[in-house]
Amino acid sequence: MPDVVSLAEAQESARLTGLAMIAALRTELGDLDRVEAWLTISGYVNAAEGYPQTTAVINPVSELVLEIFGDAGRHARTAIGVSALPLNLPVIVAAELTLKS
Repeated sequence: MPDVVSLAEAQESARLTGLAMIAALRTELGDLDRVEAWLTISGYVNAAEGYPQTTAVINPVSELVLEIFGDAGRHARTAIGVSALPLNLPVIVAAELTLKS
């Protein structure tokens, strides 16, 4: 990845992915207050073998979730480097959360 996308560009891609996830939640739920807790965030980084910055790439997603959701945004996180992603995307992010009844 460093040969194609800079760390800053990958971080911006991750942040935009986080914003898109939150926008999709708001659209689906109608109100972000229905989110009880973020459990996990898993980030997959399109990277060359041995790339050491996967956690730095995914940090903006975690920071965004914590900024918007406060304590409910605290989560476990994984940042994994992979050799390829669909459409040659720099990052893919998945999350698990719980909703209020």
